[in-house]
Amino acid sequence: MGFTAADHHYMSRALQLAEGGLYTTTPNPRVGCVLVKDGQVISEGWHEQAGQPHAEINALQKVGAGETAHNATAYVTLEPCSHHGRTPPCAETLIAAGVTRVVAAMQDPNPLVAGQGLAILRSAGISVDSGLMESAARELNIGFVARMTRGRPWLRLKVAMSLDGKTALNNGASQWITGPDARRDAHAWRARSCAVLTGFGTVRDDNPRLNVREVETSRQPRPVIVDSRLETPLAARIIDGRPLIFAAIDDAGKIAALTARGAEVVVLPNAAGKVDLAAMLTELGKRGINEVLVEAGAKLNGSLLLSGLVDELLIYQAPVLLGDKARGMADLPELVELSGARRLTITDRRMVGVDQRILARLN
Repeated sequence: MGFTAADHHYMSRALQLAEGGLYTTTPNPRVGCVLVKDGQVISEGWHEQAGQPHAEINALQKVGAGETAHNATAYVTLEPCSHHGRTPPCAETLIAAGVTRVVAAMQDPNPLVAGQGLAILRSAGISVDSGLMESAARELNIGFVARMTRGRPWLRLKVAMSLDGKTALNNGASQWITGPDARRDAHAWRARSCAVLTGFGTVRDDNPRLNVREVETSRQPRPVIVDSRLETPLAARIIDGRPLIFAAIDDAGKIAALTARGAEVVVLPNAAGKVDLAAMLTELGKRGINEVLVEAGAKLNGSLLLSGLVDELLIYQAPVLLGDKARGMADLPELVELSGARRLTITDRRMVGVDQRILARLN
């Protein structure tokens, strides 16, 4: 069927509600729900945190006194679940509530659901429509979709650079290329990420915390360090965040010392004696990590790009020039033909304070 203007209006509101869980729902998707009856919104809800009621249940529980969801339409940004997880199946709860129509933005990519929720609703005689504002719903849960469909998270590589593409002076100085507005915006991207990935070189040179400080959040992303030789200092500030460290050597003494400080070490070597980056991302996917924000140096950035593991670039470009001798964003081999250039699609470009923010996807 064709969707009406009212359908678009209510689904737009459901997507807005879903954003309420932007920082908190990991490893679950961000989902919103609007209940409409006789042309009026009777309740709204969103999934607020893993282990707590899903969006549909939240909305049903908030229906006002003297009102019921009988004969109502439910607008949900993701197919209602059909399996017993930490909470009961939402599809069955909607049926029991007497909802007569369900409009879903998209089918759930989770193999445990994957159309079964919609099928259960249809078998109960409920009118079901799917696909309304699907692209917006997918974007909201791009990491969840990536993990469910390919087994690894969405990898977003963040870079702060000058107008001539430099990320630090030749002596390593890089604070601060961009302005306070850009740094605050970058913290919002940290907050929505499940993990922040960096390399030992950045830990050694900058001693970062890589936590969220500029925006309010009830959940901090997990710090992840690529450290082939387990050289991360025990006094490094990032250790306070109980990081997950990926190494290429199985050094019992170093592992014990890091573990005693609250870190977790996973040994995943490749044939070259470095960390197997693809295997690392698969491991993060198994741990329920949906979105990873990379805040690293040129070496790790280059390795991730060369491995084809980067999905998206988040670039903050400041109106300054650092010169040819300054450091670039990624160590990549020299090209001798332009045909070998990696093509990007810019999906968003805007000013953040005095700096330009660019979102670009790898083709």
